[in-house]
Amino acid sequence: MDHTPKSNSPVLENFWMPFTANRQFKAAPRLLASADGMYYTDVDGNKVLDGTAGLWCCNAGHGRKKITQAVERQLSTLDFAPTFQMGHPIAFDFATKLAAISPGGPSAGLDRVFYTGSGSESVDTALKIAIAYQRAIGQGTRSRVIGREKGYHGVGFGGISVGGLVNNRRVFPQIPADHMRHTLDLDRNAFSKGLPAYGVELAEDLERLVQLHGAETIAAVIVEPMSGSAGVILPPKGYLERIRAIADKYGIVVIFDEVITGFGRLGTPFATDYFGVIPDLVTTAKGLTNGTIPMGAVFASRKVYDSLMAGPENAIELFHGYTYSGHPVACAAGIATLEIYKEEGLLTRAGELSSEWETALHSLKGLPHVVDIRNLGLVGAIELAPRNGAPGARAYDVFVDCFNKGLLVRVTGDIIALSPPLIVEKEQIGTIVSVIADALSRAA
Repeated sequence: MDHTPKSNSPVLENFWMPFTANRQFKAAPRLLASADGMYYTDVDGNKVLDGTAGLWCCNAGHGRKKITQAVERQLSTLDFAPTFQMGHPIAFDFATKLAAISPGGPSAGLDRVFYTGSGSESVDTALKIAIAYQRAIGQGTRSRVIGREKGYHGVGFGGISVGGLVNNRRVFPQIPADHMRHTLDLDRNAFSKGLPAYGVELAEDLERLVQLHGAETIAAVIVEPMSGSAGVILPPKGYLERIRAIADKYGIVVIFDEVITGFGRLGTPFATDYFGVIPDLVTTAKGLTNGTIPMGAVFASRKVYDSLMAGPENAIELFHGYTYSGHPVACAAGIATLEIYKEEGLLTRAGELSSEWETALHSLKGLPHVVDIRNLGLVGAIELAPRNGAPGARAYDVFVDCFNKGLLVRVTGDIIALSPPLIVEKEQIGTIVSVIADALSRAA
């Protein structure tokens, strides 16, 4: 099947594309025109199976009429209203519904919701809340934040500072931050099924950084429970528990970045639930509205929130927010999305399919160039050996080959990453793996 655009391509010069080699793409563009269920359709009418839930976000698949209708109703009723010293009912209604499924369940108390417009905004918001919290409890010297190598926390200045992807950081100034080592260990953990067995000792990096900088300077530590954008890097067994314990010892706020893992990706509503480790703040976006309207949200613990609700009642407690915080149309999309998740059991469906998914992915072991396979919930990664002098080229060729055969995967470096919509069927899992296997056999 030939997916090369022929007669329906728009003018390409004016759109400066994000995270894209613009000149390479525009020489041979891949253009999607519509989507429904598990499939995109490109500009020439070819079907493309979505193996990535768009960009980790369309958890309920595409073209959901309930969301479309909710957005249409809201646009015709109240298209926009400010939330600075004003409000509108649907923002409060959505927050109440989010609180009902908040990370960790009712006992965790992560039920105070601050709206943002994206995952990047959620991260910068959480970092600012953490620093403001430390000041509110008399720890004003704590302004340093700790991230992790290979971490991805969006593209704001706070997010790139705690992030650990060098290309995202190298030309931009950053806020005071330091980094723990990443947990990817191919020597000991290659081809692990689920959580790797080795590497819990890497959590001691947080202790080391406390000794280096002094606890009195550190406000927060932020980690992805499962690193997605760096190529599906999993925490070793016991790792997150150890991070939480060290943070408690030194009064450090723990932030889980669940922009990818939130809303069912691991088979529980949040990774917080999957691992049973309770942070102080949780960042979300993507699956919050099924990717339909840009929106993010930070879940804050009552401890953090209540500490900031001090001083005169007419004083603004947190000088932070966005024009689109709690946008009414985004809230409408979010409420409809939560209803779909509940009606179709999508927040737990990945758990039902995880065994089938794991078996299918690991069947690729032994194919040309495959050096590791990683999986958790409905997430997977196939890591390939790089070509000499051309890192990333082999995986990119596999990505293009898969697209030309009707499958969308994600490529990051020499890693093929997968995160299909949670509505995926077993037959479609088989198709995903079969197309990738054929592409691997052709990869030079």
